[in-house]
Amino acid sequence: MLKLDITHDCLKFLRTLNPKQFRQVVTAVFNLLHAPEPHDSAALTGYPYRRVDIGEYRIVYRVEGDMLKVPLVGKRNDDEIYKDLRRLRR
Repeated sequence: MLKLDITHDCLKFLRTLNPKQFRQVVTAVFNLLHAPEPHDSAALTGYPYRRVDIGEYRIVYRVEGDMLKVPLVGKRNDDEIYKDLRRLRR
């Protein structure tokens, strides 16, 4: 099983979610620990990350060795998550 590494920004975003959405997103993250490439995930073009959608949220992650790194979680229909991803790349 993989170990989980979540950024401070990701945790900050998760704290803003209502309990139902929080549970959905956190459950999806924990499921990634067991199956890091589910059938509904996709590789992000030009980035070493993958993404998976859960409800109206998108989880951006990557696997490095035995670590599941989750730098971002954000609204699926909002381009802000990709702006944040470009900032991470720098």
